[in-house]
Amino acid sequence: MSDKPKIFLTRELPPQTMELLQDQSVLTMNHEDRYLTKAEIMDGMRGVDGLLCLLTDAIDDEILAANPVLKVVANFAVGFNNIDIEAATARKIPVTNTPGVLTETTADMAFALLLDAARRVAEGDRFVRTKAWQGWGPLQFLGSDVSHATLGLVGLGRIGKSMIPRAQGFSMKVLYWNRTRLSPSEEASLQVTYCELDELLQQSDFVSIHVAQNAETRHLLGPREFSLMKPEALLVNTARGPIVDEKAMVTALQSGQIAGAALDVYEQEPLLEPELYEMENVVVAPHLGSGTIGTRTKMGNMAAENCLAACRGQRPPNLVNPQAYD
Repeated sequence: MSDKPKIFLTRELPPQTMELLQDQSVLTMNHEDRYLTKAEIMDGMRGVDGLLCLLTDAIDDEILAANPVLKVVANFAVGFNNIDIEAATARKIPVTNTPGVLTETTADMAFALLLDAARRVAEGDRFVRTKAWQGWGPLQFLGSDVSHATLGLVGLGRIGKSMIPRAQGFSMKVLYWNRTRLSPSEEASLQVTYCELDELLQQSDFVSIHVAQNAETRHLLGPREFSLMKPEALLVNTARGPIVDEKAMVTALQSGQIAGAALDVYEQEPLLEPELYEMENVVVAPHLGSGTIGTRTKMGNMAAENCLAACRGQRPPNLVNPQAYD
């Protein structure tokens, strides 16, 4: 009998991670490129030592109860709002995540979306592909200047801070709002200005969201907040969909309260508000924030190492709920 830990993986990960898991564990997994149902997750994880899951897997107490010998839930994500942390902690099951490795890649994506929306790249691409383009015109697809514009960062964690040098490369003025304000020396070093959220929304040409999803940040941007924004402002969201009231955003876009949006996350992912599919002033991406082979491999390896460590009785390095060991 193998002394390797038994691990259930809910979806295939990058090749290097798969090699690591196959070498170091007895691996069972979902071989199809689709979400598993709750029943399938419960069935697959019975009797295993570790569950390696994705942000799209909702892990609640009923799922955790299906395996009384489970030693760890390793999440392939920085966020962990898909897991009932309180229930896992009550059952003494450690939960892990993959912090740090996707910071730069996600900031790249956020700034790419900002540029795309500002210069109407996706809209122009669709126009050319329909063969409607008859040649250059002086008023064709006029966008917004990024250089010397004002960027408002809603949240200044790792990814938010990584947006600062990208913005400064375009000579942008950077405002920020955060739950905890930086010290004056930090603000001076980073060359950023603190604003209350309302003031930030009123002053920014581009608003980029970088807060975590929790009860306090759900619908942080709703009808009132959109009414404060400039009519020429563009919203960028690479954080989490529910931070934005999507229906209110659609209304703001339709009424001209804001000029456009560039989105990588959605409130009811993978579904969007129906109007968003047809809006030319909205750029939509399929949750690509960390989507490079290098970053996803680092995330996968970190999640695998977290899972393997806990399965072997070690304290995993990226622990979300240390209370599980109390």
